[in-house]
Amino acid sequence: MSNKLEVLKAEVLRLSPADRARLLDRLIASLDVDAKAEAVWHELADRREIELAAGEVAAVPLDIAVARLEARFPG
Repeated sequence: MSNKLEVLKAEVLRLSPADRARLLDRLIASLDVDAKAEAVWHELADRREIELAAGEVAAVPLDIAVARLEARFPG
């Protein structure tokens, strides 16, 4: 790893967890190159939010959702 990257890494690790999370979101977004796929995901998220607010679907607690995913995709 280059010295410049090491310095940047050290600076980032001094940020608050919230700031690091925001930075991570921005970095990941900068890697997204498929605008069409991103638009589809945003539409899906918007629909799900509306369905949840309208009571059409029920929320699943995180621990249950993770357990279901781990059962479906072991390893």
